[in-house]
Amino acid sequence: MVKQLIIGDAMDELSTTRRILEHLPEEHMSWRPHVKSMTLGELATHLINLLNWQIAIFQYPEFDLSTVPLRREALEKRADLLEEFDANVGKLEKLLAECDEKMLGEEWTLRNGDYIILREPRAIALRTFGLSHMVHHRAQLGVYLRLLDIPVPGTYGPSADKEA
Repeated sequence: MVKQLIIGDAMDELSTTRRILEHLPEEHMSWRPHVKSMTLGELATHLINLLNWQIAIFQYPEFDLSTVPLRREALEKRADLLEEFDANVGKLEKLLAECDEKMLGEEWTLRNGDYIILREPRAIALRTFGLSHMVHHRAQLGVYLRLLDIPVPGTYGPSADKEA
């Protein structure tokens, strides 16, 4: 039962994230709302990276941020973002289908070199480090769309733009 709840939660959040990515305007991928903000393309690419990290939760007992680049080159084409997103969702779906509740309860560690950022069961890491982190950045994309006067798709219901 726990596994089905986790899978349902993950798939709902991923489909909502895809809906936001479908609305990204390619002509504004280098736009940023503030000098300290990521560009639209960088933020969207970060969502793809978060999927890679969610996959890592199931593939490895720990993830060391010091072993990965801080930022990868931003994807600039919506089709490229969606293609990589869909491929990663497929990988995550397969890993979720193959895991059991014992694996979901196994300890997983996020570190940056010797510094332990978090250590918790895989199921909780997926929700906090993976999905909640994704929801946070997905909401930022919604704000970017609003500031660019582009209709924002609904997430947990219709948006002010009446789009579900």
